[in-house]
Amino acid sequence: MKSESKPIKIDRRLTGSSIIDEPLQQVIQFALRDYIQYWYYTLSDDETFLLEIRQTVQNALVQFSTRSKEVDWQPYFTTRLVDDFATHLRVFRKAQERLNEREDPKQRDDPEELLDSFFEAEVEMERNICRDMVCMSRKDEEGYLRDLCEVLLYLLLPSGDFHNKNMRYFLREVLARGVLLPLINQLSDPDYINQFVIWMIRDSSCNYEAFMNILKLTDKPPELEAVKDRVLEELQHLRSLDTGADDINIIKNQINSLLFVKKVCETRIQRLQSGKEVDALKLAANFGKLCVIPLEHILVHNIALQFFMDYMQHMGGQAVLFFWLTVEGYRVTAQQQLEVLQSSQRDGKKQSSQTTKGLLRAAAVGVYDQYLSEKASPRVEVDEASVSRLAQKLSKEDPTPEIFDEIQRKVYDMMLKDERYYPSFRQHPLYVRMLAELDMLKEPSFRGSDDGDGESFNGSPTGSINLSLDDLISGSVDESAQLHAFISDTVDAFLNQLPMAGVCNDHGKTYALYTVTVVRKNSDGSEDIWKTYRRYSDFHDFHMRITEQFESLGPILKLPGKKTFNNMDREFLEKRKKDLNSYLQLLLNPEMVKACPMLIPYVYDFLENKAYSKGKGDFARKVPPLIQKSDIDPEHCRVSAQLDDNVDDNIPLRVMLLLMDEVFDLKERNQWLRRNIKNLLQQLIKATYGDTINRKIVDHVEYMTSPEQVSDYVKRFRDSYWPNGILAETPPRRDKSLRMRTRVAAKTTLLGIMPDELKHIIGADTTRKGILRVFDMFQHQSLNRRLVYVFLEGFLETLFPQYKFSDLFVKLHSRSPRVLKYSLKSRSLHKR
Repeated sequence: MKSESKPIKIDRRLTGSSIIDEPLQQVIQFALRDYIQYWYYTLSDDETFLLEIRQTVQNALVQFSTRSKEVDWQPYFTTRLVDDFATHLRVFRKAQERLNEREDPKQRDDPEELLDSFFEAEVEMERNICRDMVCMSRKDEEGYLRDLCEVLLYLLLPSGDFHNKNMRYFLREVLARGVLLPLINQLSDPDYINQFVIWMIRDSSCNYEAFMNILKLTDKPPELEAVKDRVLEELQHLRSLDTGADDINIIKNQINSLLFVKKVCETRIQRLQSGKEVDALKLAANFGKLCVIPLEHILVHNIALQFFMDYMQHMGGQAVLFFWLTVEGYRVTAQQQLEVLQSSQRDGKKQSSQTTKGLLRAAAVGVYDQYLSEKASPRVEVDEASVSRLAQKLSKEDPTPEIFDEIQRKVYDMMLKDERYYPSFRQHPLYVRMLAELDMLKEPSFRGSDDGDGESFNGSPTGSINLSLDDLISGSVDESAQLHAFISDTVDAFLNQLPMAGVCNDHGKTYALYTVTVVRKNSDGSEDIWKTYRRYSDFHDFHMRITEQFESLGPILKLPGKKTFNNMDREFLEKRKKDLNSYLQLLLNPEMVKACPMLIPYVYDFLENKAYSKGKGDFARKVPPLIQKSDIDPEHCRVSAQLDDNVDDNIPLRVMLLLMDEVFDLKERNQWLRRNIKNLLQQLIKATYGDTINRKIVDHVEYMTSPEQVSDYVKRFRDSYWPNGILAETPPRRDKSLRMRTRVAAKTTLLGIMPDELKHIIGADTTRKGILRVFDMFQHQSLNRRLVYVFLEGFLETLFPQYKFSDLFVKLHSRSPRVLKYSLKSRSLHKR
């Protein structure tokens, strides 16, 4: 008996966009032809099975397309993706640091030791996840992909198709081993990544200086051998040319350049193979004649100042240096404020001179209290007569920009002549490292110095100290801010309703400002009423304070979350206003106050009619000595856990800080430098794009996910796997010499695109080390696989937010023996 099958109608619509559907249908057709039809037709000529397969694949693609359209991809591309990359780099850096601590040089250079160290660091950060088995074992990797594909098929396929075991297993194997595994193999191949880097930066011209730096810095003899062999080929070719008189000089110059490169390669190879490679810093410190940088130049040069600051902190003299810097900032900003006041008065504008003078007085008194008063700790030691004269001026006269000049000169002389400070700094290893960052280690220069001997630095500074008045005092609501609209709300007992949020524009930065009307009922029945102004960041800081101080409040109080995009939208501000009202009402509930009476002073401080000072107080929190490092251990958390709250809404600054922190290891360096870098980045972004940068990034993400671009991605995939409609053969592995030359070219390209401005900000040596660290990270295929899987997991968590993919990944990756070992170790330490 033969039953007649019903004809199956195939709907060719997949995504709702014809420009995507057409190339996607071709991909399906090619995949069925090359992965199924070639063996199926040897078993049967019945087309039904093939049509069923095609229909099932199309159903899955339709579901995938529908879910993709429902997802807001902007946070993924601007936050999650960057955080995953930066965290991967952090784990790699930590693994490198552990290897460098090993005494055996063979262990330091062993790739297997690096992998072990890397995955040990990963499990310490993730606690219950380690991807070592997936990345280092082909069998475990295939098992992981099968499990993952089965979950995806469950989510994407119709119920009937999924419960058909033959169909499910068949599609699972095709997807896992026929699509994902080859794709992951290619994306994780170091040689492919190096070629991709060169292709991405193909428009930049080759930088000869960067090329020579790479040859002098590389510790891989095969790279040098490959370059030398290529140089010999070029030399042989040039010498064989039959040239006329006009070309002979050009040929000679080319030959001389190639001979120089050959000599550099041979010398470097000889040093590496003989084991006589020496640390340039140690060599310069012991035998080199170091150039002298005058103290006056150090104090105004960002990079030099960072090392001097580290030295002064090491010697216990940080208060002396920070006093000098703070006074410099006070002088500059005081002059600016007085000039603005005079200009406003000339133009007939109303601006209170008393307000400006009051702010200057508060700043000057703050400097005095912080460094010179009897309660200052530590106190700057200068003669008491000068301090007394300054105190009298502060009490009787209006402060001027020059009020600290006398004491500042004495402090400068102290740093210059006291053997503990500048003279000893010039003999310290930090001084040698400073010269390396300034690219002045090998080329001492110029004339003149503070003490008249040696060679000195005579270049113009690339940066200066310019602390704003807001860095010196925690002032009230800026009177110059343009208030377009604001909300007026009431507070009952303390607070009662917050009505509508208003938007302020302060020097180009837009933010919402909430006006809170406070009503305090006194015991005699009278009421005190006042208004205070708060931003969302003030609420956030207040919430962090009280939940850290009173841990029991954490599960009860929930502050409305941040929003990166469209956070000035009217509807969003209305919703946030209501949420903040609910938050305050819960906080001020009598039962809450009874349960936590020590909370009252914090609430009074937050609602008082004054500017709310975040962190550690009005003045002290702003000046450099009290800039605090994060309480989070930077080595045992994801990078985004340490991101400053006040850059959350600035996408480019968030991205640049995340990457710079890890690429150039800024988190572990002087916090003053990091703050200065952040300010410079903000200025650079604003000068380049102004307030449109966030919008540009959002538009770019929308463009990347537009139908036209998605169609282009599909076409590229099609043409890569099936050029001219024919399945591409696996390309042969390129020979070692070519791969080594590609490594050198990729490093040269990366180093060559680094702008000189970046070197001036963070130092030439730090820039080189950071770029080479990123390059080295991509030269290990197992680590590249880990990064690909992290990106894939983040993509799936974003695509299916309602499903617990994060729990699934924990379950899949917790099978690693390293997780069990770490868990047992943690328990034993906890018991102790």
